[in-house]
Amino acid sequence: LRDPQYVVTRPLYSEDAFADEHEKIHRHHKTVRHHVKQYFTCDLKRAKNAALSLLPFIGWMRIYQLKEWLLSDIVSGVSTGLVAVLQGLAYSLLASLPPWYGLFTAFFPVIIYFFLGTSRHISVGAFPVLSLMVGAVVTRLVPDEGPPVNITGFEGLTSDEQRVMVAASVTFLMGIMQLAMGLLQVGFIVMYLSDTLVSGFTTAAAVHILVSQLKFVLGLVVPGLSGPLSITLEKIFVQIEKTNVCDLVTSILIMVVVFIVKEINDRYKAKLPVPIPIEVIMTVIACGVSYAFNFQEIYKVDVVGRIPSPMAPNMQIFGQTAVEAFPMAIVGFAVAFSVAKVYSVKHDYIIDGNQELIAFGASNIIGAAFKSFAASTALSRSAVQESTGGKTQIAGLLSALIVMVVTLAIGFLLEPLPKSVLGAVVIVNLKGMLMQIREVPYLWRRDRPDCLVWLGTCLASILLGLDLGLAVGLGMELLTVVFRAQFPRCSVLANITGTDIYKDRKDYMTIYEPEGVKIFRIPSPIFFANIDFFRGKLVEAVGFNPLRVLRKRNKALRTIRKLLKKGELQMTSKGLLLTSFGPIEESEDESNMEDLDQPTDFKDLPVQVNWNSELPANIQVPRVDVHSLILDFSAVSFLDISALKGLKAALKELIRVEVEVYIVACDAYILEKLHSCKFFDDEVKSSMFFLTLHDAMLHILEKHPVNSENTKVCEKVQIIHKTLGTKYSKMS
Repeated sequence: LRDPQYVVTRPLYSEDAFADEHEKIHRHHKTVRHHVKQYFTCDLKRAKNAALSLLPFIGWMRIYQLKEWLLSDIVSGVSTGLVAVLQGLAYSLLASLPPWYGLFTAFFPVIIYFFLGTSRHISVGAFPVLSLMVGAVVTRLVPDEGPPVNITGFEGLTSDEQRVMVAASVTFLMGIMQLAMGLLQVGFIVMYLSDTLVSGFTTAAAVHILVSQLKFVLGLVVPGLSGPLSITLEKIFVQIEKTNVCDLVTSILIMVVVFIVKEINDRYKAKLPVPIPIEVIMTVIACGVSYAFNFQEIYKVDVVGRIPSPMAPNMQIFGQTAVEAFPMAIVGFAVAFSVAKVYSVKHDYIIDGNQELIAFGASNIIGAAFKSFAASTALSRSAVQESTGGKTQIAGLLSALIVMVVTLAIGFLLEPLPKSVLGAVVIVNLKGMLMQIREVPYLWRRDRPDCLVWLGTCLASILLGLDLGLAVGLGMELLTVVFRAQFPRCSVLANITGTDIYKDRKDYMTIYEPEGVKIFRIPSPIFFANIDFFRGKLVEAVGFNPLRVLRKRNKALRTIRKLLKKGELQMTSKGLLLTSFGPIEESEDESNMEDLDQPTDFKDLPVQVNWNSELPANIQVPRVDVHSLILDFSAVSFLDISALKGLKAALKELIRVEVEVYIVACDAYILEKLHSCKFFDDEVKSSMFFLTLHDAMLHILEKHPVNSENTKVCEKVQIIHKTLGTKYSKMS
């Protein structure tokens, strides 16, 4: 069987010729005034769409399949609720708060998200990284050792109540920021947090979380630190001899059992109807054993204790926590949105980033009013909700009801629960985040700039703290984008023999390069930061500096004119002949150096100088073997004003040394901008733009024919001269 082939017969098109032959539709672009008017116009359809957008639950409730989905949602809700209770208690320790406040985070935000959220599968509540960021703010304002920051609202409150007030206040502020970003439609901001950055950041957060839980596992009293270098390993090892053996043994036993059963869950998840809730089982067992053997009194084990009552946030704390609240708002939304996106693709529905910001903003604002702390989602908890059959946020609503039952009815049964058990559960659940370090070798082999972003974000977050680490990572990520755009991989192309395809000349063996023709490709936008790089690479590609050649030629013309005027040069049948054999000094008239950059002028000379031939009087001018240059603009998406000026200067320099320049595959938007910016003049003309690279090459070969069988661009390309114009047919 022969390979598929195609034959095309059409005129050879420049951009001007194509525009003359094919009439373009003139589209009327909407003005800013029109967009504003349309935005504020209201009718029944827009009101209905706005209601569905603001309250997404209406949309999926209308299509809810009661018989098929309800049982799955109930099973999922109960399973997720049990996990949410345990994780809420555990993640409160990360936030340096009494454990019960995590239950408030697993209840109030879930209720609000049910009405406002667009994801049907994520489980809203405490997220370990966010909890740790909240904990850093809490311990900064209310340290374990020393007095708290001077805030009026702290008067008359215990240390725990002060910490709860700080957590609720920073959560309230975080919610305001998320809500504002949602209303301003800036959900796209999450696009700047790449998967690589988030992976490095969460891995560093897992290290912080691991170290922060060691004090509970070992039963030590270690003051929490916040800000840069917040790792507490030193303080832990200083008092390692004070380890509570009961806490340590309990934690190790819990971690071993939970780890083994979780591995069983992963290996046999296709056969198990629901994952074994081993954390819940071990927590209940540990709670019973602690109560039966009175761990708190006999072994001095720190336990969960009584359920507190909620209180309102304090507005005075906002000014103290604004800097930390913003990265928390971004991280919380970014993690939740990325998890929601995974499940929306898997189950084929659409999520709205801006509405998600509104949902989480409202959830955190209302949750903070009842003393819950920052809410997002945890991948493990969302995985439980989805894998146990959850279809909609009704499962989330039922999980919140389970939390409410535990809080109001049976919470007292968890009072003897050792905090070391919660610390052990947190550490076991860090496996997924810590194992992300396996991505480093892969990234190093595939994309080293991305690998550096991962390593930089991770190390900065470990050493400087999560907030500064995120800023460093974001800066590194933006720098990689800048460097990739500022220093793109430019290339010289050549024709693949027998085709109309052009590839990097360094990559292929069977290529054809017409003598005197260069094809240069820049694979990025051209703007103020890379225009000099572009011009430098262009000089490398053609093999000479056009400005230097132009100046040398104009200096040579000055010398020739001077010799003619003195009679030391005469015109003969063989050209210009030197009649004097004395030393010739090259003209160095510094007063007119600007004239050297102007086009060469032969009007007062008896003959036009051939610059590639031998010149009289030993005048030396760099040889130019290139007669045509093609610039491939197929990957150039925009040009700014600085780039326009630089490009025009480069084109003029080439044209003035008799190099014909052609620009191909230029975007219509760029062409329109060139016309509107008065780019074209007597030297730089619109006729240099061609529709495709092959059109330009055929035009050059027609204009500069070379008598050699090897000059065929394609084995089956025929240039056909007809009265209607130059046509060609091509077969690959």
